[in-house]
Amino acid sequence: MSDADPVLLDVTGGIARIRFNRPHVLNALDEHAILAFQRAVDTVVEQPGVRVVVLSGAGRAFLAGGDVGRFHAAGEDAPHVVAALIGPLNEAMLGLAKLKAPVIASVQGAAAGAGLSVALAADLMIAADDAKFSMAYSRIGTSPDGSATWHLPRIVGLRKALEIALLSDTFDAQEALRLGIANKVVPLADLPAATEALATHIANGPTAAYGRIKALLRASSGNSLAEQLQAERDAFVASASTRDFAEGAAAFVAKRAPRFEGH
Repeated sequence: MSDADPVLLDVTGGIARIRFNRPHVLNALDEHAILAFQRAVDTVVEQPGVRVVVLSGAGRAFLAGGDVGRFHAAGEDAPHVVAALIGPLNEAMLGLAKLKAPVIASVQGAAAGAGLSVALAADLMIAADDAKFSMAYSRIGTSPDGSATWHLPRIVGLRKALEIALLSDTFDAQEALRLGIANKVVPLADLPAATEALATHIANGPTAAYGRIKALLRASSGNSLAEQLQAERDAFVASASTRDFAEGAAAFVAKRAPRFEGH
């Protein structure tokens, strides 16, 4: 993979880094970029040693959405172009959701349209103080994609989600933090180091347990209380058979820091 590729993937020390790499167009997604993103996610899903995933963007922006110029150029063929783009994007979103490894969005500059969708799909978000967010879809006369309508109301509530999606207003990093969209805001210059520190912390954690936590929380809104209690029981019992659980319990009793292996 070269610097000319629209999406870069690096896996080192249990940390998978997926980087959108079209800085000249604020990383806007065209057909090649979306397919490259799907391939990167598929590669990460197939690597059992991955313990955390970091999503980021090259240059001044995280991801400024879909390539609207491409949609315009398609003319009457736009529905077919859009359908071809959304298919692999959906597969990438499903892949991220299924991962045991937590996913971090590291956001600077614009996160608009599909860029906001991708950021919302991450498990955690750390934002630079220059980050700007907008759902943006209604500005071009369409509705959101990339799982935005699933994640956004679960994060901010239905009424606020409707406001964000219908009006497509731009909001800043501090508002994203207040709404619970961002977990932490740092100065732009500190974003790489802060992201690396968070990724390293998670990579040293109990990856299998993280996967069960993700699955429980993502399924909770569709379960009855009885179903969720059973799912919690099953997950805890499964965790109790892992080496990480044995290590965590031993470390707790010995009053020392645990050394998790991720399984």
